[in-house]
Amino acid sequence: MSTNVARLDKGLSLTQATAINMIDMVGIGPFVTISIIVGAMHGPVSILAWLLGALLAFMDGMVWAELGAKWPEAGGSYVFLKKLYGPLKIGPLMAFLFIWQTTIQAPLVIASGAIGFAKYFSFLVPLTDIQKKVVSGGLVILLVALLYRNIKSIGKISVVLWFVTGGTILWLIFSGFGAFDASRAFNWKIEGFDTSTLFYVALGQASLSSVYSYLGYYNVCHLGAEIKNPARNIPRSILISIAGIAVLYLGMQTMILGVLPWQTIKGSEFVASLYFETIYKSHFVGQVATCLILVIAAASLFSAILGYSRIPFAAAQNGDFFAIFGRVHKKHNFPHVSLLAIGFAGFVFSLLFKLKDVITAILMMRILIQFTSQAVGLIIWHYRAPGEERPYKMPLFPIPAVLSIIIWMFLFCSSDSMFILGALGIIGTGVVAYLIREYLRGAKVA
Repeated sequence: MSTNVARLDKGLSLTQATAINMIDMVGIGPFVTISIIVGAMHGPVSILAWLLGALLAFMDGMVWAELGAKWPEAGGSYVFLKKLYGPLKIGPLMAFLFIWQTTIQAPLVIASGAIGFAKYFSFLVPLTDIQKKVVSGGLVILLVALLYRNIKSIGKISVVLWFVTGGTILWLIFSGFGAFDASRAFNWKIEGFDTSTLFYVALGQASLSSVYSYLGYYNVCHLGAEIKNPARNIPRSILISIAGIAVLYLGMQTMILGVLPWQTIKGSEFVASLYFETIYKSHFVGQVATCLILVIAAASLFSAILGYSRIPFAAAQNGDFFAIFGRVHKKHNFPHVSLLAIGFAGFVFSLLFKLKDVITAILMMRILIQFTSQAVGLIIWHYRAPGEERPYKMPLFPIPAVLSIIIWMFLFCSSDSMFILGALGIIGTGVVAYLIREYLRGAKVA
């Protein structure tokens, strides 16, 4: 048994683990990306991007479910990549590259949620750019303070936050029936593209935003050491989370497209607030809805910071990262140094970046080293060790893993060349940093 499993409390039930996943998945994402997606796809055919995102989440979720059930430890992908590629002699390199990208990508995820929060907050109170930075940075500080406690308390808080999240989306869906126009919502004509190639490029770029809104279905894997009966509960929480959120997202997007003209959606920064205002003909109702959306955004960040704080901790426990990150709070038994460091980095990033660029950068950094490499590693592991015990095995192996690889690479290749080069650059510098570290370690031993 690894030391990180032994030192953390198994305090999360299936209900709590699923709640943590689902509040991480929703957040501000679907409320700020719908205008981007509708604009990219030129109308209601944008639902294809949400369907592609759901398909990818299910396919990739099965990869995570199998790996999480097999290796339920703190750190998620850090552990998986090390185990999968260890026999191929590149396990330490893959694990290091994941930690390397996480030091940049995790704060970007936190920043994206905080920036989106501040953006929606300005519907209630007009804010200058400086004031938006104050709001986004203050939110990160508040959430780190809320997370500075034991895992059982966090599990209870997560369930409450999920009720607010699910209830708000259901309110949105059911409120629209009286004003719903099916001919508007299901006008799936492909218009505004000179060639089919341009359409598929637009679908890829739009799907990057929809996939961003689905991210988080794997958060439970980062908390593997703190899940009760992980071999059973990790796969269930992942698949339940994806199914539930997919239904809510598709219902929400369809309803909004049936109430508001897509040209209006494309040009609005506060689509959900405008939707409620239009239905109830009341600015006050729009403000109430905005407040609930802000709670959802904060809940998602709460879950994301929780999960990411376990990654540097796991690496430090195994000697692959700075030892101080492996420290556990003496009273509440959680990795407090790692939590504070991740929170501080997210705070700084929230003051520096813009939302749209952050969303694309997050995904591009993760596609090659994390998502695609895990799926490839899983396939190799199946054929290399067919008799090894697997508490959960994906149905129809290897089809889900292969489909996830194909979709991830489609999204990667559809992105702007600047982001592709940026992702490759981060991997390249990570390889150089790893080689330098190994050289210094060898010199020390000698």
